[in-house]
Amino acid sequence: MRTGVRLAFDVGKVRVGVARCDADAILSVPLATLRRDRYGADLEEAADLVADHGAFEVIVGLPRSLSGGASASTRDARRWARTLAGLIAPVPVRLVDERLSTVTAHRELHESGRREKSFRSVVDQAAAVVILEQALATERSTDAPAGEMVVPIQEGRQ
Repeated sequence: MRTGVRLAFDVGKVRVGVARCDADAILSVPLATLRRDRYGADLEEAADLVADHGAFEVIVGLPRSLSGGASASTRDARRWARTLAGLIAPVPVRLVDERLSTVTAHRELHESGRREKSFRSVVDQAAAVVILEQALATERSTDAPAGEMVVPIQEGRQ
């Protein structure tokens, strides 16, 4: 298992949940919720978080349908990850399948006694924790990084 801080992002249409793990990759915790911004302020904030926490790798959840197919959300997460990768290079960005991460986050929040109305402010962070924990578990069991490496968007190209 590689050591070092990792950040995970759960990219939604309105918000981006952020989680981080400790340098030993043992504990994953919620970190922040970013508001999506058509001008890219959320991406700049994400890049700042990567630098501030000294992350050696970034994990971005890749939303797929239960059958594994792609959707508009899948394409949006890929584009967001590629843009972030361009901003934080040479820090690698990996896309990890996040099917059911939000469902799992909702269940865990409900089981912890939180009311449904209070979920909105933290569910994206909780989903990012689930994504990060899945990626870490995969790496522990396979001795290889989880997901697929992201090729950064070159400036001027989408």
